[in-house]
Amino acid sequence: MDNKSIKKEINTLIKKGEELSSCLLRDKDTNEYSKLDVFIGQYEIWYTKALAIIKLLAPDRMQDFTLLYSNHKRKELDSNTYCISDALRNTTHMFGEYGPSDATMCVVRQLGILRACVDNLDSTIHNIQTILQADIFDSEIETAKHLLKKGFLRASGVICGVIIEKHLASVCSAHNIKIVIKNPTIADFNDTLKDQIYDVIEWRRIQRLGDIRNLCGHNKDREPTADEVSELISGTERTIMNIF
Repeated sequence: MDNKSIKKEINTLIKKGEELSSCLLRDKDTNEYSKLDVFIGQYEIWYTKALAIIKLLAPDRMQDFTLLYSNHKRKELDSNTYCISDALRNTTHMFGEYGPSDATMCVVRQLGILRACVDNLDSTIHNIQTILQADIFDSEIETAKHLLKKGFLRASGVICGVIIEKHLASVCSAHNIKIVIKNPTIADFNDTLKDQIYDVIEWRRIQRLGDIRNLCGHNKDREPTADEVSELISGTERTIMNIF
């Protein structure tokens, strides 16, 4: 599922939450909770789905979100500490000092947290992808080191070249930088990112890594040396750690 689809799902959930929050309002004509049964019947399903999204996209807001549902920290029940679980039980003060309508703002605040997830979705998904990609790169670099140790210099260098290309492609994507070339090389990415993401000194470093990678990938050239491939491996590690 892409970001657009995820946003659509969250926005659908937000719309449903808005409908449920309106069920906590008293009917203007009868002053009764005419739709409270709808809220009681559907909110738990909504809460479970919303909580899963918060856990994934805004884990630092989990406690805020759950306390709006059930505030175990409160010392007494009044209109200020009334929460959603109270409304689900239709807890009402005998003199009308508090009731389900007091949970409306709790739902509204939960909706605010969900909306923040939509606003931050792109950066959050990118961070998750970056973490997962870093794990893959670590494994691939270890493979390159093993191949170098066993004397397979060209294969080791080609692996590093692929890592650098993938990483620079993700950097372009993160900064909304378009690459018009169909199958861009390290040099293409490097030229595009120069002056936009890093300076000419960094550009020269990556250009050097690209030259070593090309040496490893083209049999018509001379054989790469172990020192050159070792330099390519360390340069690859430096690139993925310092260029974002």
